[in-house]
Amino acid sequence: MRIHVPECESTQALLDASMPEWSVATTEHQTGGRGRRGHTWVDEPGASLLVSVLLKPPVERNPAELTLVAGVAVAEVVERALGRAAQIKWPNDVFVDGNKISGGLAELRDGAVVLGIGLNVNQSMYTSLRTLDGRERELEPLLDDLLATLRRRYDGWLRDGLPHADLTARDFLRGRRVRVGGVEGEVIGIRADGRLELDSVIVDSGEVVFVR
Repeated sequence: MRIHVPECESTQALLDASMPEWSVATTEHQTGGRGRRGHTWVDEPGASLLVSVLLKPPVERNPAELTLVAGVAVAEVVERALGRAAQIKWPNDVFVDGNKISGGLAELRDGAVVLGIGLNVNQSMYTSLRTLDGRERELEPLLDDLLATLRRRYDGWLRDGLPHADLTARDFLRGRRVRVGGVEGEVIGIRADGRLELDSVIVDSGEVVFVR
């Protein structure tokens, strides 16, 4: 099922657990786009890829891992589009050249997961594919590539768990000093179970702040 509206508060609100798995909602502009922990996602109308996907993983899988699965999928799409490396900032952001280009959000809904992804494509005011290489792109081919890549990564996650090697290779935080909640330390890396390992503690979730 595909749902597209020109404008909405958030594509996350267009999907619910009664719909078939892999239902997809897109829009050209969100008036109330959200990131993790209530943060606002700001987009220029028509310049971003704004999509939510309904997934129904088995109960034995940890749905919180899906932001990392999506991060790897988005990183792949960005790398193909730009021809340069993308990195994943645990737990849900994708960076290129030290700047955020994409973010994700996974929300539980009656046993299902609504996975939201925002990718800056043609923006001029924020880091986007366009600001990085000067090219303006059509959104539909990128959406098709993203959905196909996400499905392949999702199937791999169901079969084998998190793609730890791919996460490690793209780990933006490794070696950096950060604060998560009230804990500060140097990042060792993303563990195989998706948690973030610092030299002082292992973190399940939280807002990462760089320590200068």
